[in-house]
Amino acid sequence: MIKEWLAEYNPGTQAEVHAALREIMQEVALAGLYRADFFEKAALYGGTALRIFHKLDRFSEDLDFSLLHANPHFKLDRYLQAAQAEFESLGIKVSIKEKQKPSESQIESAFLKVETIWRELVLEELPSIGLYQPINLKIKVEVDTMPPPGFSTEEKLLLRPFSFYVKCFKLPFLFSGKMHALLFRKWKNNVKGRDWYDLEWYIKNKTPLNLAHFIARAHASNDLPTVTFTETALRQLLAKKLSR
Repeated sequence: MIKEWLAEYNPGTQAEVHAALREIMQEVALAGLYRADFFEKAALYGGTALRIFHKLDRFSEDLDFSLLHANPHFKLDRYLQAAQAEFESLGIKVSIKEKQKPSESQIESAFLKVETIWRELVLEELPSIGLYQPINLKIKVEVDTMPPPGFSTEEKLLLRPFSFYVKCFKLPFLFSGKMHALLFRKWKNNVKGRDWYDLEWYIKNKTPLNLAHFIARAHASNDLPTVTFTETALRQLLAKKLSR
């Protein structure tokens, strides 16, 4: 099944093979999480949600989730064990690595917070697919256990490895998260290239931005101390960022 699945990507280079396999890993992981009723508690957001369900034409490496309701005591381990079992059912061996966030990451990333659970699913073994065995292929899984409020979700269908639904942020709230990252991401004080790429995608697709959720995110990250904030103020912030 994996070989046929990979063939649909028609990869032309080893890098494309690795990117396609990573995306297959993401979808298998989502299937395992679904079986464990993970989406009764959490929703997918970020670049992978945009890539898989809205056809963004760039690969995304991570699986970013938000709990539907804040719960600082949430544990991810049993859900990842279900994902691991899903891989095993397809003849794929993965290990679960717990990543220790360096202390500076709590400051330098808009999304790597103290309340974020961070794990990696690492590919250990594949059934034969007639290709060079990927090295260090892994996907990072993050869950925000104390998310800002005020977002809406929808159910999106995946057809492989079987038909199932994934709970995702709706597009206006995905856009809010991306705008928050673009304006306030503290990764070496720079905007990442993918942020501009994704912003262009949202604009081209005439996606509305949910301003209330953007404000909630900015307040949660202490980037927006003012109580009142308007669309005009948001445009001014973006123009200032573009002028740098």
